Amino acid sequence: MNELKIQNQAWIAFSTNRYQKNDNAITRTLEKLSGGDKLTRAADNASGLSLSEAMRGQIRGLSRAQLNMQDGLSVLESTDAGLQHVSNVLQRMRALAVQTSTDTATDEDRNAAQKELDQLLQSIDDTADKMEFNTQNILGDVRPLYIHVGANAEQTLRIDTVNVSTASLGIEIAKLATREEAEDLINKVDNALSIVSKHLANTGSDYESLSHHKENVSNIEISLQKSESLIRDPDIAIEMMEFVKQEIRQKGDELLIKHTNEDVSDILKLF
Repeated sequence: MNELKIQNQAWIAFSTNRYQKNDNAITRTLEKLSGGDKLTRAADNASGLSLSEAMRGQIRGLSRAQLNMQDGLSVLESTDAGLQHVSNVLQRMRALAVQTSTDTATDEDRNAAQKELDQLLQSIDDTADKMEFNTQNILGDVRPLYIHVGANAEQTLRIDTVNVSTASLGIEIAKLATREEAEDLINKVDNALSIVSKHLANTGSDYESLSHHKENVSNIEISLQKSESLIRDPDIAIEMMEFVKQEIRQKGDELLIKHTNEDVSDILKLF
């Protein structure tokens, strides 16, 4: 007796297997489209993922370094403002010294000038003692500040704090009781102005250097972001085309499986 066989298993197995593969491919494509990352798992591109992670470390480091440099620039801006204030006070002190360095000045004139002079000296010391950035004194002590300016170790720039107290400027003792004392004070104030001017020049130079470095780091960060984007960011147009192709293929597999099952069902009805 001849056996009757319905040859449908091979087609169904083939179609089902291809359907499952295509379904997995659709899932991966949707992950890329929804997450905006074509490296959703290491298997997608192991070497690319490793390179991307290294770049991301550099990018984050450069981003943090720019914040460090901005803090450094803020320190220099505060230093500049404090020095400008001290310079203005010194100019007023010099004017008082010139005013009282003549014998036509009366004792009453000198007493009034001395009173204002004492207030100006106190103003300078208050600035030196109380001018701070993030609770750190920046005008009453000379010390280095190292700003980390890169993504890696030992990438630093140095800026220095300054001391503009009356003692450091050589004007701690300032008298206007006589013409000779007033003339002596003119020389002391001129020396103090020279010191403050040097501090201002150094502060401006440090500010310019740090600003340029920050701009360079920003450009490097942008370049790394572009390179990292080429590795990780999916091409939406290509991924959408791939998704449409996978959808069409999946529909075809569904129809094939459905058609095969219908054929088997029709044959079985004959019996």
